[in-house]
Amino acid sequence: MSAEFESSSLSAATAATATTAAKRKNPWKEICAASIGNALEFYDLLIYGYFAVVIGKLFFPTQDETTSLLLSVGTFGISFVIRPLGAIVLGSYADRAGRKASLTVSILIMMVGTAMIAFAPTYAQIGIASPLIIIVARLLQGFSTGGEFGAATAFMVEHADARRRGFFASWQLSTQGLATVLAAGVSALLSYNLTDVQLNDWGWRVAFCFGLLVGPVGLYIRSQIDETPEFKKIAAEAAVAKAEKSPLMLVLVRDRVKLLLAIGVVAGATAFNYVHKLYMPTYALKQLHIPATSSFIGALITGLVLMLTAPVFGTLSDRYGRFRVLTIAMVSIGLTSYPLFMLLNTWPTVTTLIAVQGIVGVLIAACLGPIPAMLSDIFPTETRGTGLALSYNFSVTLFGGFSPLIVTWMIAATENKMAPSFYVMATALISLVAVIVLGRRMGRHPTP
Repeated sequence: MSAEFESSSLSAATAATATTAAKRKNPWKEICAASIGNALEFYDLLIYGYFAVVIGKLFFPTQDETTSLLLSVGTFGISFVIRPLGAIVLGSYADRAGRKASLTVSILIMMVGTAMIAFAPTYAQIGIASPLIIIVARLLQGFSTGGEFGAATAFMVEHADARRRGFFASWQLSTQGLATVLAAGVSALLSYNLTDVQLNDWGWRVAFCFGLLVGPVGLYIRSQIDETPEFKKIAAEAAVAKAEKSPLMLVLVRDRVKLLLAIGVVAGATAFNYVHKLYMPTYALKQLHIPATSSFIGALITGLVLMLTAPVFGTLSDRYGRFRVLTIAMVSIGLTSYPLFMLLNTWPTVTTLIAVQGIVGVLIAACLGPIPAMLSDIFPTETRGTGLALSYNFSVTLFGGFSPLIVTWMIAATENKMAPSFYVMATALISLVAVIVLGRRMGRHPTP
């Protein structure tokens, strides 16, 4: 009987191992499920930035147009203040309850924030309560996004084969590119087909309602996926050992140096991303005087190129190493940012904008494509959700989220349209140093 039991247990274990291996070889169902939900969340986040000028007039009216725009992009930045809190709460939740549970909560919170903006009364209708509603909604969206990156990236890499983590993790950024295509495409379509009066009156709400309507689709898809094998394993081990260690405390104490370096790694990529991808439609409209529809098409091109090329750079990071690929990428964005803005200001045409934004898409993919897998390599499974969420979101908050506000102020203060490029170059230098130092540390002290 004992021999039969051993044989049966061995067969069951072998079958379970084979099933796990099969899933790791072909994790497309899980990757697609995480990707679609990720794209919907980032669409809701981005669409606010693309309608910053309209929202500024409706919810933050002042006699000075620049002040109105500053208040609007400042509110965009406010959502990033709450992202570290979302990273702490939802990241820790992902390490305790599972990646799937955290992803489900994040998309629900995002839907609430988007609904509040879509149906918010304007300043003319209810006065000061109007901008307060927008601020609360943006805080909810920021909280949601704070937990999304960590849980989604951990979910992707833990369903993938270790040799292809760069490729599968890069879909995190590829779907952010898809979100940009959707957000810029919807914005361009609305601005082309509607008059300025219609767009200001109700057209911008359609863009938010689109994200609200497709939200339940992402929620349903995420409810149908399985938890990752790696999380199941550590959850079982923790249950046996009755471990009560806080993922947050482990990251802040044991992994604090890795956390700080990871924040530095993301700095240049997120600044470049938000300046050249998110802020560019506003820059093209206000500084280059390019029509709104054309400025959105430029952002659409960036998103499309990012969507297509992020997996390429993720694959390159698998083959040649994350640190090598990212070092070359950071040097590239530092050297090209000024020339790209020079091209736009020397020849401020739609053709130039599209060409520049295409180059920007490749550069964003080159620097952001390897980062999800790199950050996943830094933190072990038991703290991966928290470590990913904290490092990414603290950096995005410090260097990315407020970049539209910072560069808008820099242009106004210096009267120099090239000012955004100086900000990008400074953050690229920070990242280059962090990548080099982290690469040397990881070589000496690999993550268990």
